[in-house]
Amino acid sequence: MTLGLATLGTLIFWALNLPLPFLFGPMTACLIAALAHAPMAGFGQISVAARTILGVAVGASITPSLFAELPKMAASIMLIPFFIILIALVGVPFFRKVCGFDDKTAFYAAMPGGLQDMILFGTEAGADPRTLSLIHGTRVLIIVTLAPIFLTVFYDAELTNPIGQPASELPVHELLLMVMAAFVGWKGGERLGLFGASILGPMILTAAFSLGDFIHARPPREAILAAQYFIGCGIGVKFVGVTWAELRRVVAAGVAYVVILAILAAGFTAVVTTLGLGQPLEAFLAFAPGGQAEMTVLAIVSGADLGFVITHHLTRIVLVIIGAPIAAGLILRWSKPRD
Repeated sequence: MTLGLATLGTLIFWALNLPLPFLFGPMTACLIAALAHAPMAGFGQISVAARTILGVAVGASITPSLFAELPKMAASIMLIPFFIILIALVGVPFFRKVCGFDDKTAFYAAMPGGLQDMILFGTEAGADPRTLSLIHGTRVLIIVTLAPIFLTVFYDAELTNPIGQPASELPVHELLLMVMAAFVGWKGGERLGLFGASILGPMILTAAFSLGDFIHARPPREAILAAQYFIGCGIGVKFVGVTWAELRRVVAAGVAYVVILAILAAGFTAVVTTLGLGQPLEAFLAFAPGGQAEMTVLAIVSGADLGFVITHHLTRIVLVIIGAPIAAGLILRWSKPRD
């Protein structure tokens, strides 16, 4: 059912010449079907494997020239911790006082980290996993939907940048290295307990091949389109089984929170642009609080500097992953009533 609907959505978007048909087609079809309570399911390990393609794409963009640019990025990267702290100071009270969430759920709902990581950490801490899934799923859904509109209207991006060469035009040995980097990086990262192993593992291994002058191109066009397809399906399927009560309370809270995040992200984007720390397009994508995989896709199709965008997102996610459990413990300890 999911495969058929996702493919139908892709074909409709393609026939109507709508933007990013392999991402928005399956996402829209699966979302509509999920809200209609159609019997659907995710693709499990296949979807995870698709994310490795984006890890390889990011890793291939890590070249010696990127390291030469890192000092120029340092000032804008230093803004990321302040961005996260401000989000926490606004987001946690919003979910606690306005939305009525418990302390643990409010904290992990507010944190702009990886979707799966925040659900996992929050569940282990005693938060409500269903609420976290819907809040973060709503965040990613809305940002992925609206970001292309902002890119085209305010930044004159065409979203038609070539996403990669056809597989037939790439050297066979480089394709084999990419496949190896994707699989070994993914499974090796999981074995080592690496967070976001499906993206970061392949990224690290591919970066080594790129810096070693063994890989000189992104994954083929067909692979990146497949990654978009399964990412789109995954976003839509997140809403399977959602009830009207959840739509009114949890999803509505997620929508309101996205507005708050958008205002904060716009402020930091303006600071980076005004101070000349980055170009407007790259600054927008770097501070847009969407998922790492989704922002990678948008950076590729918009022709943005992938290294700049992903360096900022990696910094944000690493800081949240490392700091969230520590900060949650401190905040919850301080918030307990004293006898």
